[in-house]
Amino acid sequence: MSLLGSQDPRDYVAGVDEFCTALDGSPVAGAVEALVAAINKRKIRHGDLPRWRAALESLPPRDAGPVHVRDGRVCVGNAGMGTSSSKASGSDEQEQLRKALLQFCPWRKGPFQIGDVFIDTEWRSDLKWDRVLPSLSSLQGRHVIDIGCGSGYHLWRMREAGAASALGVEPMLLYKYQFDVVQAYTQDPVVHCVPLTLEQLPDTLLACDTIFSMGVLYHAADPHAHLEALHARLRANGECVLETLVLNDINASDTELTLTGRYARMRNIKLLPSVERVLRWMRDAGFLSPTAVSIETTRCTEQRRTEWMPYESLEQALDPNDRTLTVEGLPAPCRAVFVAKKR
Repeated sequence: MSLLGSQDPRDYVAGVDEFCTALDGSPVAGAVEALVAAINKRKIRHGDLPRWRAALESLPPRDAGPVHVRDGRVCVGNAGMGTSSSKASGSDEQEQLRKALLQFCPWRKGPFQIGDVFIDTEWRSDLKWDRVLPSLSSLQGRHVIDIGCGSGYHLWRMREAGAASALGVEPMLLYKYQFDVVQAYTQDPVVHCVPLTLEQLPDTLLACDTIFSMGVLYHAADPHAHLEALHARLRANGECVLETLVLNDINASDTELTLTGRYARMRNIKLLPSVERVLRWMRDAGFLSPTAVSIETTRCTEQRRTEWMPYESLEQALDPNDRTLTVEGLPAPCRAVFVAKKR
């Protein structure tokens, strides 16, 4: 018999009040009631909710502390999760932790190190961050929003880079729980994730300093509306960081490739725009001087199958005889990063 989880507001609105209160004077400080109302309006139901809740509650307890980054990993705490001086007891707690974390598979964005457990995620998101960071305005003291934040990996990198606050927007409940796992060992009041889409954010939550949309535009039903919504969430002279799939021909003009079936085994991608087409879209949305700061063909060393994401990944999506093509005979995935300011 299938066990259907129902909405429990404590799972999703917990931390909203603390987050907004900690940001007195910021653009989100007055948005508590509107955010809570938007979350409750979703009437969240998912069959895996009881399992995820149980796994979250089974995490071994430890004192909260700030994240640190080592070798691209977002790390929580030092090696040795055990609260006892007994080696055997520490090993038991490590196994308890590992079993709990495996309940949240697939882990796609990372990597993470939680205690002694290394979560080798599908994406080496640290490589993307290394490409993005040099082209950003300093995040020091800025209020940032990450649309489609997934597990929240980049939220922690933004915080490490000096962001005064980092709000993740992620409608996929599994990824929200993955964020909650790290937050359970961090309890940083100015980093938070809400289970919403960009369109579901309340109008009172406006005027952030930097907004990120990485890996979202190509899933949007209306890319123009997505860009306009990003623009609307920024303060004057605020900065937008957009990462998306593009045609992997740097000489392509203002054009796009319409897709009628799957692309790299993905169902919900309708077109591949050229870099020039994305730049035009951004200008049309009101962005000032958008610039493509990185254009990279995705490699199997950056996106791959692991123990923590054991399903099909990039390698299975490419033509085994020609890695420049997908299994559907289309151009292999290429991703570009764009940076622009609001007028």
